[in-house]
Amino acid sequence: MKVKTILVSQPEPKIENSPYFDLEEKQKVKIDFRPFIHVEGVPAKEVRKQKIDLSKYSAIILTSRNAVDHFFRVADEMRFKVPDSMKYFCQSEAVAYYLQKYVVYRKRKIYVGKRTFAELSPLIKKYKDEKFLLPTTDKLKPLVPEILDELGVNWMQGTFYKTVISDLSDLEHVFYDILVFFSPSGIESLFHNFPDFKQKNTRIAVFGNTTIKAVEERGLRVDISAPTPETPSMTMALDKYIKEANKKK
Repeated sequence: MKVKTILVSQPEPKIENSPYFDLEEKQKVKIDFRPFIHVEGVPAKEVRKQKIDLSKYSAIILTSRNAVDHFFRVADEMRFKVPDSMKYFCQSEAVAYYLQKYVVYRKRKIYVGKRTFAELSPLIKKYKDEKFLLPTTDKLKPLVPEILDELGVNWMQGTFYKTVISDLSDLEHVFYDILVFFSPSGIESLFHNFPDFKQKNTRIAVFGNTTIKAVEERGLRVDISAPTPETPSMTMALDKYIKEANKKK
């Protein structure tokens, strides 16, 4: 069956040269974007209930841009002036770059990993005597606490923001040829909003093994998956599939 419409379960890209826009143009398909989940900040008073006193920490571990935003939001709500001596351990260059929104970069102690949390861990290990705070979501991957425990550092996790299911009720009678998912939370949102969802002719595209598992556990069919050696990105996987599906018979 031909592909004419795609729904990507993420916010619309802010950059003009997004590969999704190129794909739309190249394959003459319509791509809509809609986040199936969104992030909500945890109020400072709830963070306090977690027995977190920001003045007790000398280093912050930041795994995402959300973590950056919500750490500084909570600090602001608590009227806590983040000292210039604070050390920041950023999981990736993108997170470190984003940190500039809040601090004067060249005047701060910022340590940057390559991409994964495991790659950041040697830097954390070097500063064993610091007291680390990990501002995070309520849906943290277990790998992160496991690595920190293995390092034997003094650390504390704080839930500063939560992943919340978005209301998609307005999409009840809207149908797409392909639905694109990037996390198990997206699948959870689909069934929360549409408990009687039947796949029928809808193709499902997924990114990552945990998302594939979540789709299959719901008894759904995975039609398109990434990353693979041939298609390392979702847009490449979609492009390959659409090319085949839309071939003139």
